[in-house]
Amino acid sequence: MRAPIGDFTDARPAPDCLDLLTAPVAAAVRTWSGPVPADQLLYVDTDPAIADTAVFVEHHGADLLDASANCVVVAGRRGETTTLAACVVKSATRVDVNGAVRKHLGARKASSAPMDTATGETGMEYGGITPIGLPSAWPLLVDAAVLDTEWVLIGSGRRRGKLILPGKAFAQLPGAVVMDALGLAAT
Repeated sequence: MRAPIGDFTDARPAPDCLDLLTAPVAAAVRTWSGPVPADQLLYVDTDPAIADTAVFVEHHGADLLDASANCVVVAGRRGETTTLAACVVKSATRVDVNGAVRKHLGARKASSAPMDTATGETGMEYGGITPIGLPSAWPLLVDAAVLDTEWVLIGSGRRRGKLILPGKAFAQLPGAVVMDALGLAAT
């Protein structure tokens, strides 16, 4: 099947590709429920060497930039307490870590989580972290612009492969909080 976005000619329903996903992502796809059916979560095989957004878009077409999103793991700290959260914003923007995220988490300081923390806590590969299959106790902050995008390309949990799903599906993920202006214009 041809993907609804991009130049991918071999898009397959993610429930048919569980062996290509990390364990937490596969588990989330297996138990997926809600208004967007699991067969609308599509998996496309991609080259892990071009997983980073800028290179990926250069290779697969600039039109994908507006249809892509990134999932960033953030650590908010207040005193001795650290709270991990995930933020999903469109790829052409950056997460408002020191404004919207810090305020939402009630943290004094917030920053991107260290790579080993992000990968260790999610069970996913750096450069492929996705909001599907994150720890259920984490807040999942989603920029409203992502929901307004018909089809969204995002990581699959691995550097190899991407998921494509309707933007509105992000609102049905566990812990999802939809926020306006979570993504800021990239500088």
